[in-house]
Amino acid sequence: MTRPVRVPRRGLRPTLRLRLTLLNGVLLVGAGVLLMLVAWLVVSAVLHPADELAAGTVVRLADGQQLDARHWQEAVRAAAQTELTVKGLVAVLAISVVGVLGAYAVVGRALRPLHQVTATARKLGGETLDQRIRYTGADDEVAELADTFDAMLDRLGAAFTAQQRFVANASHELRTPLAVMRTEIDVTLSDPAVDIAELRRMATVVRDASERANALVDALLMLARSEGRTGLRNEPVDLGAGVLGALSAMEREVHRIKIAVDTQLHPAPVIGDPSLLDRLAGNLIENAVRYNHLGGQIWVESRHDGEYARLMVGNTGFKVDQADVPGLFEPFRRGGRERTGARGSGLGLSIVRAVCVAHGGTVGAVALPGGGMEVTIALPLASVK
Repeated sequence: MTRPVRVPRRGLRPTLRLRLTLLNGVLLVGAGVLLMLVAWLVVSAVLHPADELAAGTVVRLADGQQLDARHWQEAVRAAAQTELTVKGLVAVLAISVVGVLGAYAVVGRALRPLHQVTATARKLGGETLDQRIRYTGADDEVAELADTFDAMLDRLGAAFTAQQRFVANASHELRTPLAVMRTEIDVTLSDPAVDIAELRRMATVVRDASERANALVDALLMLARSEGRTGLRNEPVDLGAGVLGALSAMEREVHRIKIAVDTQLHPAPVIGDPSLLDRLAGNLIENAVRYNHLGGQIWVESRHDGEYARLMVGNTGFKVDQADVPGLFEPFRRGGRERTGARGSGLGLSIVRAVCVAHGGTVGAVALPGGGMEVTIALPLASVK
């Protein structure tokens, strides 16, 4: 459920600056009153000079007036207490006013980056994700908040850019088979002398293009499901269970280009979604076949060690720069052969990475010196009871 946006109210409202200022004022007033009370009690306890005099002693004042020592003592103490109270209240009031005004100014300066955060957040949009706070004040909690906000904007900007690139690539990939189908249909229908053979050829082209579009849509749905981690099942699965099925599905292509396959499948039990883990092995095998060469090799190994189950798929093929390997796990990347002119949708390794992350695992790849790659995935080992 979407939370409603809180619209700032006009006029006086209990802002953080106001609350901190009031708190500072209350503390100053409280401290001043406490000090004044302590001084009042000290004066009351100390002003007892007549107690040391004999009873009936008379004190002669400067104006010639004579008073009983005890009465004079009470008068002096009362005058001191009154003076202390009046001047103390004036001092407390002055300190409180100065303290509140000073606190209001200091708190306002300290909270200025928070206003920058708010203003920047309100201005954010698809076209303004490049804005940053760039706080240059003291290295305190406010600076930490500003830096965290800037880092969050960096991540959002990168994600937004990646999403735009993904949508553009997906649109391009879908547009190509649709354009092929429409062109074939329009050209065929515009020919009044079209025969059965031409119609069959057109139907074959349309079928192949529709299969390509359908495979792309399936891959996009698989990627979205893996990244969203919604509806994932948790069942015991062997990580190498999908290898034989994937090799069987690619058997015709394997024989066509005469690829030698070596498998060493040992138990690699994990807990996860069977369909996604099966697709994980399938994508690795399909990539190993598609990006291989005539008379090449594929080697597959599944095993477990320590706390992880591992699946390694290696293949010969065209040479890949190790610096380009991380980019192969991005959507629509094909190892230097972008979009058109390459087989597949370029989503295979993206789905592999998404499935691994969804299951708490990792995936890595190493470019081989003579060409080809080795891709290794590691998922948490299922506990054996």
